[in-house]
Amino acid sequence: MDGKTYGLPHPFFVMATQNPIELEGTFPLPEAQLDRFLLRIRLGYPDQQEEIAILERFREKDPLRELAPVATPEQIAGLQEARKKIRISMPVKEYITAIVSATRRSPSLRLGASPRGSLSLMRAGQAWAALRDRDYVLPDDIKTLAVPVLAHRLILKEEERLRGENQEPLLEEIVRQIPVPAPGA
Repeated sequence: MDGKTYGLPHPFFVMATQNPIELEGTFPLPEAQLDRFLLRIRLGYPDQQEEIAILERFREKDPLRELAPVATPEQIAGLQEARKKIRISMPVKEYITAIVSATRRSPSLRLGASPRGSLSLMRAGQAWAALRDRDYVLPDDIKTLAVPVLAHRLILKEEERLRGENQEPLLEEIVRQIPVPAPGA
């Protein structure tokens, strides 16, 4: 900043939220910046029981004032290192690159996913497998993660956007069309 470099702690990562209602004074991120976010997750609204639970938690006190860390930076760095040890077979790597490559050929897209999208899908698959106590990635892991990892990286053609299309259903269709590696491959 202002010609001076500031070191950041390790690990360093950004979590961001977007409220599509309050856009005044904000602008969409450029494609190159969107490509640097690992996931985009849409939370939506809670169901009635979840919302009642929220009301109960906030009835007499504000639990947000009592938030405490659940992991240390060292633990996060350890998890990041452990992710690297999760195996990913060649057929699953081919599956990832086939999905990403298909986004680049889609007639509905102005811009498909970059190699950073392939890397992110692989790394997210490794993390997903680790969270499920596996030391290998399954094709189903990749299918599950394709939309949250890739959809925000895709840029629709203007005519598709004007027709009300969006990236998620398009990407779901692309994933459906790519043959899944056979079990044990």
